Parts: sequence; C-alpha cells; structure tokens
Amino acid sequence: MLALYDVPAPAKLNLFLHITGRRADGYHLLQSVFMLIDWCDTLHFECHSAGHITREDLGHPLPDEDLTVKAARALQLATGCSKGVHMGVLKSIPAQAGMGGGSSDAATTLLALNRLWGLNLPRPALEKIGLTLGADVPFFLRGHNAWVQGIGETISPLEKEHQLPPARFAIVKPAAGLETKLIFSSPSLKRDSDSATILGFAAAHFDFGRNDLQPVAQALCPEVDEAIEWLRIRGLQGRMTGSGSAVFAQMPHAVNLSGVPKGWQVKACDNLMIHPLAGWASDKN
Repeated sequence: MLALYDVPAPAKLNLFLHITGRRADGYHLLQSVFMLIDWCDTLHFECHSAGHITREDLGHPLPDEDLTVKAARALQLATGCSKGVHMGVLKSIPAQAGMGGGSSDAATTLLALNRLWGLNLPRPALEKIGLTLGADVPFFLRGHNAWVQGIGETISPLEKEHQLPPARFAIVKPAAGLETKLIFSSPSLKRDSDSATILGFAAAHFDFGRNDLQPVAQALCPEVDEAIEWLRIRGLQGRMTGSGSAVFAQMPHAVNLSGVPKGWQVKACDNLMIHPLAGWASDKN
C-alpha cells in the first residue's frame, strides 16, 4: 500500500489586510500580504485501490465533510480517478483564527493525492480545483509568500527585493472564534481604503498598514482586544490576522510568553520562505 506520512500543512498570517472596495456581486476587493509560518497541521495518507475516501481524526474531532475530504473528492471528480485514500489528520492550527488552517489542509491534500494517485496534474490545474474549495487554497498551492489582491485571486510572489526577511512572531489565539461572514456583513466595516503598493509595503514590511477587519472584530469579540492587550503588556504591538480572532506581533527579541489565560493558545513561530511541499507540482501546463 502506497503511503505518505507526516505531510505538513502550514498556517499563514495576513501581515496587513486593506479593503479597497466592493463589487456589485457583494465580493470585497482587498489587498494583503500572506506569509507562511511554521505552525502546521500534520496529515497522513494511505492509498487503496477502492475509491472510498475515509478520514481519521488524530486530535480534535473534525466535521465529517471537512476540507480534506472535500479536496479528495474534488480531485477524484476532476480526474475520474478510481483510487481511494484513508487520511489521518492531526490538527494543530486553531479554527476560526484567520490563519488558513482548513485551506492549507485542502492544498496539502491536493498536492499529496496528486502524487500518491499518480495523476501528475500541473499546479494550475490543482489551483482551479482548489479555488472551488476556498479562496485561500491557491495561495498554499503556489508555495510562496505573496502579495494578494482582487477578491483573493491575484497572487504575486514576493521575490528578490520584495522578499520578506526571516523573523519570529508571537501568535495568540483566544478561546473565542470569529466567523468571517459576520465581519464582512457588518455595515461598519471600512470598505474604502486607498490602494497600496508592493514598494510601499517592502519599505516597512512588518509595520505596514493595518487590518481593516479588526475594529469590527473587536466589537464582535472582546477577546481580540484582550489578546492585543496581553501582547502589549509584554512590549509587543499586536494586530489581527485575516478574519479570525488570532492576533500576532513580531518578536525582535526574546519575550516571556508564559501566563496564558485558560483556553487560549500562544505560540512563538518563525516565518517560512517557501512552503515545505513547494516542489510537489509543476508550474507547467
């Protein structure tokens, strides 16, 4: 039986997130930088000849139709593959955090099964499938830190003079979570930020911009404020990542991260220059 074990699915941070407008169909236009970090879920895959797709939860219980199962089925449907898989999922990345854990799991599933099932689809074909699963999935398939804009579909890798320097971050996920739709549906959400440029971002990197979703999130979830204050007491300037309740701050020096409130998750993470599975699919059609 062919198998792939201990396959990583890294989280991401939104270093900033500006909402620059809204389309007629309701989708928001945004600008952001997505940065990979070394906080990872771990997935295991065992191929079998029958077409069944099964999943075993190795940590926290997951919904029956989580994004790993949906990704495997979408790949089967797109290719007509008759093979199946049994997946083991060890969740570490918190849910409703704005860290892309589910989307990263979906991307890792597509990359792993593309290899395990011998499909050899190029990355653009996997991205097309991934986009049906979530707007962030193509980013994880690309494998590079990126400038993201539009409704999330325009992904430009940060390379050469725009590349991020290595850095360490404190990430705080309070017990409460946030649902994306509640934030984006709020009438008080700022939707008219000026357009930024990659050059402007590259001049400031980790101090650039803001998260336009944060004021709404703070009103909906007081623990976001509490997490930012927890970091401030330790001399760190926190901001929210994505549309979840997690906040982060760059750590230019060692910081004591003890004294974590009950139910919170706090972790010191390094950023990644490239996704661990970046070589698993070809960019060529």
